[in-house]
Amino acid sequence: MKKTMINQTHIEGILYEHDLTLKESGETSKNPGTKFISGTISIATDDAMTNIVPVHFTYVTATFGSGKPNDTFTTLSNIINGTFGSYMKDGADKAVKLRVDSALGLNEFYTDRNGKEELVSAKRNEGGFVHKVDALDEDEKVRNTFKADMVITSVKHIDADDEKNLPEKCIVKGAIFDFRKSLLPIEFSATNPNAMRYFESLEASQKNPVFTCVWGRQVSEVVVRQIVTESAFGEDEVREVKNTRRDFVITGAAKEPYVWDDEGSITAAELNEAIQKREVDLAAMKKRQDEYKASRNAAPKAAAPAQGGFNF
Repeated sequence: MKKTMINQTHIEGILYEHDLTLKESGETSKNPGTKFISGTISIATDDAMTNIVPVHFTYVTATFGSGKPNDTFTTLSNIINGTFGSYMKDGADKAVKLRVDSALGLNEFYTDRNGKEELVSAKRNEGGFVHKVDALDEDEKVRNTFKADMVITSVKHIDADDEKNLPEKCIVKGAIFDFRKSLLPIEFSATNPNAMRYFESLEASQKNPVFTCVWGRQVSEVVVRQIVTESAFGEDEVREVKNTRRDFVITGAAKEPYVWDDEGSITAAELNEAIQKREVDLAAMKKRQDEYKASRNAAPKAAAPAQGGFNF
């Protein structure tokens, strides 16, 4: 397997809002009594303040394990105490400009939907380094980027939906890896016609994956559609429905994919091992969740992936 799997995001813009809180670890934690910050900062990456990109922090302490001060903790503390303002609370003039170098992660949990238990896996920017800056890059397109090594196992074409104001695109499905090299099932979108043709031409499948590097932009936009109710007389009723749509849109890919099933990239055995480890991790997560809810006593056993296929 590659020594380092690429997984990085870059976000810069004005602090839009946040829900950060300062907490203290409990008696049963690894380091009892440790103060830490958790929560989410939302950053407006465009001048119009419409492309809002969230970054989540689970556990940020004042110092690293080495004892070196953690500048990100200081920056987040200044946001909490109001030294650094936000757009929603203090207005554009007092809102702090930030640069965040983060990575893609998954917010995962099990939930009951219509009597059936399902796993929810939501993409998000997870952790990283936060810095106050005096100026933003003039090019808005470089303020909300991502880049990742990805094992692609399927590409699905989606036709445009004019009624819902949704564009034609391809869903590029597969997996990326975090810094621990844990497997993260993920989907990206490709909307550029050349990009759609390229990914469809790969003919990637669970039995024939394609391992490559992709990059793109994080897009958050408000989609407005009109709903018209015809009237028996007079004017029709016209309502506008607004929805926020977030997407990770691929804008580029490596000219040549990595060699598949190679020790210098990733082997089929290593991918199978990563899939099995994920099943074990999910089982442990579900067990903790069940114990917390006091609804079950045992976690499901990890299932081995089907021979000859990589199903995330």
